Amino acid sequence: MEISPRPQRRSSLSQINVTPFVDVMLVLLIIFMVTAPMMEKGVDVNLPEVSQAPNLEAAKQSLIVSIDSRGRIFIGKQAVDSPDKLVAVLQQVLASRDSKEVYLEADKVVPYERVVRVLAAIRRAGVTRLGMVALEPETN
Repeated sequence: MEISPRPQRRSSLSQINVTPFVDVMLVLLIIFMVTAPMMEKGVDVNLPEVSQAPNLEAAKQSLIVSIDSRGRIFIGKQAVDSPDKLVAVLQQVLASRDSKEVYLEADKVVPYERVVRVLAAIRRAGVTRLGMVALEPETN
C-alpha cells in the first residue's frame, strides 16, 4: 500500500478591492469642494429694523459721514478717498467743534466690511459719540 502524499493546501491570497474606497473618496472630495466656498461667505442675517427713531433734528446739525451705494465716503457733501484720509479730515473738522458726535449713514447695499472699516476710521479720529442713521420700517 502506497501512501499518497497529502494534498497541499493552498492559502488563498485575499486582495482588498480599492475601487469602492476610491469612489467614496471622490464623492467626499466633490462634496467638500462644493461646500467650502459656501462656508467662507457666512450666514445670511436679517438685521433688526428700528421700531422707534429718535428725533433727528440734532443729527441734522451734527456731522454726518455717508457711504453711498458705490462705497464712496462723504463727510457732509465732501468726498473722501479712503478711510485713512477720513481720519485726517475728521480730526481737522472735529478740532473746530465742541461736540465730538458723528452720525454714520450707509446705503443698504454697501458691504458690511466697508462699513466696519469706516467705523474704525471714525473711532481712530477721536469721535466720542457715534450714531447710526436708519430708516423706520414701512407700515402697511
